[in-house]
Amino acid sequence: MDLKELVAVEASVINRVMREDIAVLAATLDPLLAEILEYGLFSGGKRIRPLLTIVSARLSGKNGPELYRLASAFEYLHVASLFHDDVIDRAESRRGKSSVNRRYGSVGAILAGDFLLAQAMGIVGRYAGSRGLDIFTEATRGMVDGEFVQLRNSDNLNQSEDDYFAVVLGKTALLIGAACEIGALFGGADQQRQWALKNYGIHLGCAFQIIDDLLDYLGDERLTGKAVGNDLKEGKVTLPLIIALKSSPDVERKQLLGLLGKGPERSAGFPEVFEFIETYGGFTGAREKAEAIVKQALEPLHLFHGEEHLESLDLLRELSTYVLKRDK
Repeated sequence: MDLKELVAVEASVINRVMREDIAVLAATLDPLLAEILEYGLFSGGKRIRPLLTIVSARLSGKNGPELYRLASAFEYLHVASLFHDDVIDRAESRRGKSSVNRRYGSVGAILAGDFLLAQAMGIVGRYAGSRGLDIFTEATRGMVDGEFVQLRNSDNLNQSEDDYFAVVLGKTALLIGAACEIGALFGGADQQRQWALKNYGIHLGCAFQIIDDLLDYLGDERLTGKAVGNDLKEGKVTLPLIIALKSSPDVERKQLLGLLGKGPERSAGFPEVFEFIETYGGFTGAREKAEAIVKQALEPLHLFHGEEHLESLDLLRELSTYVLKRDK
C-alpha cells in the first residue's frame, strides 16, 4: 500500500470516529452548532495531524480504538483554528467551499471553534492524562502567540529568518510536534523517544510551511486551488523573499521594499517581486532550507529500531518526502 492509499485508509477511520463522536454530542447540542460542526469537520482534509499521533503511538508500542479517539483531538483543534483564521482573514472560501464564517457568520464560526477546542482538550485529558494536556495546551498557547507575532511583524517588511520561524513555529509546527509527542506519550515511549517524535513533528511542520510559501509563488493554481501571489497581496513576508532581500544589493533591496510598502498596489508588482526572488536565490535557498529541516526531522528516528517499527518509520520518511515534493 503506497502513502496515498494508506493516508486515505487511516483518514476514513478517523472520519468515522469523529462522526460517531459528533453524533453522540448532537443529541445535546443546539441544531445550528451541530450543523456547523458537520459542515466544517467533513469538508475535506487529509487528517495528517491525527495520522501522526497514530503512527507515533504505534512506534511506541500501542494501538487500538482509543488511539483513534485521542488522535481526533488534533483534527478538532486544527479545524477550530481554521474557523478562527477564516474569521480573522475574512476568508470567503475554504477547500473549494464557502468558509464557515461566510456560510454561518463570524459568531457561529468563533463559537463552533471554541466548542471544538473544548472537546479536544477533554479528549486529550481523558486519554493522555495531565502530562498530555500540558503538552496540548502549550501548543495551543503557541498557536495564539504565533498569530500575535505575525500581527506585530505585519508592518515589518525587512524581517529576519528568526522572525519568520517564530511565526511558523507557533502557527504550524508546535501543533504537529504535539500530535507526535502525545502519540508517543500514549504509546508508553520514554522521554528520549518522545522528544525524537516531537522533533520530527516540529521540523516537518516548518518544512511544510516553507513549501507552502514556495507554492504561493511557484504553484499551479489548478492544483493548489489558490491564486499565486496571495501572500504578497496580503503583505506577508515569507522565506523566499526574506532570503532574496538578504542577498541583494542595498539599492535593489530598498527599491523592492518601496514596492512592498505600497499596500494594494503590491499585487501589480508580482512579476517584479518574482524576478527579484529568482535572481537573488530566494526560491533555491528556501527549498534548500526545507530539505535541511527535513533531514533534521529524520535524524533522531534511529532510536526506533527493529522490524516491528519498519512500516511506521517508512511512513514517516514517505511523509517527509511528500512534504518536499508536494504541488498542492
